[in-house]
This record gives sequence, C-alpha cells and structure tokens, in this order.
Amino acid sequence: MASLPRRGVLKGLPLAAGAAMTAWAANARATTPTAAAAAAFPQPVTRTARPRPRRLKTQLTVRFTEQKLPGVGTVRTRTYEGSVPGPTLRVRPGDSLEITHVNALPPNTGPQHHGAALNVPHGFNTVNLHLHGMHVDPTGEADNVFRSFEPSDTPGRTKTYRSVVDVPANHPAGTFWYHPHHHGATATQLLNGLAGVLIVEGDIDEVPEVAAAKDIVVCINELKLSGGRVPDLTSEDIYERIPSTFLVNGAAGPVLTIAPGEVQRWRLVNAGALTTLYLRLDGQKMHQIACDGITFMKPAAVTALQLPVGGRADLLIRGGEPGVYRLTAGGVPKPLMTLKVTGTPRPMKLPTRLPGRPPTLPEPTRTRALILRSYENVFSGNFPHAYRMLGEGETPHADPGAGRGDLAWGRFRPDYVNHRVRLGQVEEWTVTNDSRRHAHHPLHLHTNHFLLTAVNNRPLATPVWHDTVGLPPHGSITLRLRATDFVGRAMVHCHQSQHEDEGMMQILDYVR
Repeated sequence: MASLPRRGVLKGLPLAAGAAMTAWAANARATTPTAAAAAAFPQPVTRTARPRPRRLKTQLTVRFTEQKLPGVGTVRTRTYEGSVPGPTLRVRPGDSLEITHVNALPPNTGPQHHGAALNVPHGFNTVNLHLHGMHVDPTGEADNVFRSFEPSDTPGRTKTYRSVVDVPANHPAGTFWYHPHHHGATATQLLNGLAGVLIVEGDIDEVPEVAAAKDIVVCINELKLSGGRVPDLTSEDIYERIPSTFLVNGAAGPVLTIAPGEVQRWRLVNAGALTTLYLRLDGQKMHQIACDGITFMKPAAVTALQLPVGGRADLLIRGGEPGVYRLTAGGVPKPLMTLKVTGTPRPMKLPTRLPGRPPTLPEPTRTRALILRSYENVFSGNFPHAYRMLGEGETPHADPGAGRGDLAWGRFRPDYVNHRVRLGQVEEWTVTNDSRRHAHHPLHLHTNHFLLTAVNNRPLATPVWHDTVGLPPHGSITLRLRATDFVGRAMVHCHQSQHEDEGMMQILDYVR
C-alpha cells in the first residue's frame, strides 16, 4: 500500500475565595502583559509554579462575566477568572498542581436528565475539570471527569471543590489545555470560552534555538454569540443557526509583530467545541515541532495544518520578507490573526534535532474495531438525532426490540465499561467514521497518547503521536496504543462536543 509522507500527513490531518487566593499568592505568581503588548497581541495571564516546593497552588472561579472583547464588543459568558481564555498554567514534570474550584454560577434550571435520557444536554451550570492531553491519574481528585462541581442551590452563593494533580517526573514537555467535561454541558461551556492553556516545561524548552524564540500562546476559542450572550444547548440545531465567532487570546483578529529572520514559537490550541480548523499562514513558512504535546524528533516544514477540536500544534515561525500576512482557517470568513513582519532584521536559527518521542510501538497483541455513526431523526423531542459509538464494546440495547430508537444503544452510559485496556499491552484500533450526515468526528482519548499509523488503510511514512485526531469522512484511521502508569476509568469520545453531549462517548477502564 502507498505510504503518506509526513508533509502530507501534517497538511491533511490533525496532528492534541479569598483565603484560597491568599494561599495561591504564596505559591504562584501571576504575570500580565504590558498595556502596549496587550494592545498589539494579547497573552493570557500566566500562573507559574514556585520552585520550593515545586507546586502550583491556584484558584479557578467559574462565573458569568460581562467583558469587552476586542473586535467583538460587550458579551456575557461563563468564564474562568473573568476572562476568555482563562489563565495559562505553567508546571514542570514532578510538580504538584493544586486547584481550588469555585462555582459561582447560578443554580441549574430545567430538567436534570438521568438514566436513558442522560444524553440530552443539561446541567449547564455544573462543571468539573479535564486536563486535556495530560498523562496523569484519571481518578480521585485528579483528572476525574466523573466528578460534578455543582452550583449552589441559593442564588448569589458559591460552592468550592478541590483538584490535586501530581505531574509525573517523566511527563512530556508540551502544550496542553484544561476545560470542563461535565456530560451534557461540555459544548455550551466551551462555546462560552470556558477553557485555558496548560504548559508543561521541560527538555524541548532547553534546545538553544527553541529557548531563544519568543514563546507565544495562540489559544483559539469558538463562541456562539447571539444578542451578546451564548444560548444554552436546548435544541438540536440552535448552534447551527448562529455563526461562530473565533477569538485568539480573547480578541478578534489581533496583530502580532515579528522581525525579518526572527523565530517565534507559537503554541496553537483549538479550544473550540465544534469546528476543525484548516490553518494556513499566507506567505510564511511554518515548522512544526510538536503535535498534541508530544515533541517531534526534528522540525517538519508544513504549508498547512489541520487542527481538530481539542488539538494542539507547536510551530516555529521565522519572519520572512517585510509585509502583512494572515493566519486563516478554511471556511472561516475572517483571518484568525495577522502577522506583521517589520523592523530591524534578527537572523535566528531553527533547530535540526529535537528531544522527541520516537514514533514507534511494537507489533500489537490485541485489536479493536470502533465505529462512529449518527442516525437522523430517530427520537422525538428537541434532540431527534442519535450519536453512537458502535462495534466492539458498544453499549447494549436497553430494549432489543427498539432498534435505532433505543435511547441507550451505542450511547454513553456512566455505569457501563465499554473497554478494558491492560497497561503495557500494545493494541491496534481501527476506528471508522460511518456517518452519512453530521460526519465531523474528532476522536479523543483520555490519559494516554496513541500513535496514528494509517489513514484509510494507507500507512503513514512517519506515524504521529496524538491524543485527538479527526476521522476522515466515510473513512477510517488505524492507531496503536500502549497505556502506561495509571489505572482507573477514563473516556474515549468524539470531541465535536455536541456529539459528545448527546452520547458519542464510551468508558474505558485501564487495568493492570
């Protein structure tokens, strides 16, 4: 079978309360860009671990905030710490991340769905925490998406929760992100801008050419604004009727300046909910150095980049000829941002080698076959479509005679383990996109990265590590997985978050 070169892969595929604040101030520092820098190109506030002990102790308050977004106007959305995106958290391998969560949202209204009706969007003011792409404990008070951080039952009051995450000493250095993962509310909350970047510092940052480059967060949020607010997901097509507003670090179309010859490191994060971004930087070369937080063995020159919902890519950008250039996304009418090449030339070098993870795994001893399939108009009510994960391990029918109209079949059930994955065993999965319509399905796996080895049965010349990858329409991907270190329940699901909220999600149990 013909192989796909790395260049082709990268072009065509996604490459992943007062007392608490006093405690945070003693353990972390917050840095804000200067007014001049923020006006030109905004950067999120950064919270960084203190060295003794190596711990980032901080607070994340979720509340409705009215804010003026550059290029958009005044909006009211759910936010972390009053901004879109939330603060950037910086840690190192071996650090402890301790977060006090304050839910300052109002009480939930409307029905709270349970049982077979769980896969109807609901509970929009209930949150929790997912550290997307992080290789950390998925249980207890860590990256446990089965927790629920409920709002207070009394308007105007808050409720407080706690997360403690130990970052392994061997954790890869790279770009990750955090967001709520409460089932039924994920799409609405992401489309409010409820997300933030999480950076693990380490070996890649010590490469001289990378260390010399300006480190820039490019967090892309997708908002569905109508009348200055984001409506809750109360019917199937409510978001289809509203055009998406794309922001970079909370601004529409900001301008970034680079000198001719200067090298900058861009940490791109697709922190949206619905839209894969097909990115192109007009007139400039891009050199990718990492995908979904995993460093390459050497830079890869790319002319375009597919960034699925939840995906990340680290790029080195070297300023070319003076001029104004646009970062665009296919299907998005306005540029996401503008790059202005100007000033005195600053010749800088690109690295030739990187401390990456080799893109190899042994031959598998276990195989699985998964199918992502949507069914149109099979239910009554405001959510008539069914988004299902079928094939091996599918959630069984509650009523075998109901056929496609069975509410449970192939959809998320919190008491049903779909897959048991043994630590250390190499598995090969074939995941097929069998949807005729609503066929946009980015696959995301919690806790462990996987190695993408083939697309539509065509082997990749160089496999690529991912935690999120877009399934080709009416096609398939082949991946290899070797889970390590952590046992417990986690998720595999479609990261088109409305599909996820409506049931396109399964539970896997990592076991020894």
